[in-house]
Amino acid sequence: MSRISELVGRIQGVRDYTVSLVDAVPESEWFRQPAEGVTHVAWQVGHLAMAQYRLALDRVRGVQPGDEDLISEQVLSIYGKDSVPDPDPAANATPAEIRAAFDAVHARVIEEIGGMDDSILPEPATQPHPVFGTKGGALEWSAQHEMLHAGQIGLLRRLFGEDWLR
Repeated sequence: MSRISELVGRIQGVRDYTVSLVDAVPESEWFRQPAEGVTHVAWQVGHLAMAQYRLALDRVRGVQPGDEDLISEQVLSIYGKDSVPDPDPAANATPAEIRAAFDAVHARVIEEIGGMDDSILPEPATQPHPVFGTKGGALEWSAQHEMLHAGQIGLLRRLFGEDWLR
């Protein structure tokens, strides 16, 4: 098995787990923050869409024409690095817009990265990052970063303590 196939499999496996968590939360609960200063599901999903785009597409093959159809500038800015979750739905993209970006970016990652050769992995990432320096590192960090946020979504679900979680 190629290293690219292994990384794509890891990215897909983590996404399958994240989707199982996200799908269990009704959209009516996406902006709910169980306590002040705590995030919400909409921010987590939007942040994952933004991060997967930046890590697995932008840092591996650079920004391409048509990327704006995958993820809007609004989603990139609202849920970007150092953004602060706002529970006001009017200050956010809609759950449908967030989910569309989350799904579209992921589908493109699987399609494009799955078709690449292992030879790209040691190449320098198109933009610097404090955790990695190579395209392979960007792909590895994409899966690890998502698992971290999947844990936060799982914690939110637990803090909600609602019957729909069972």
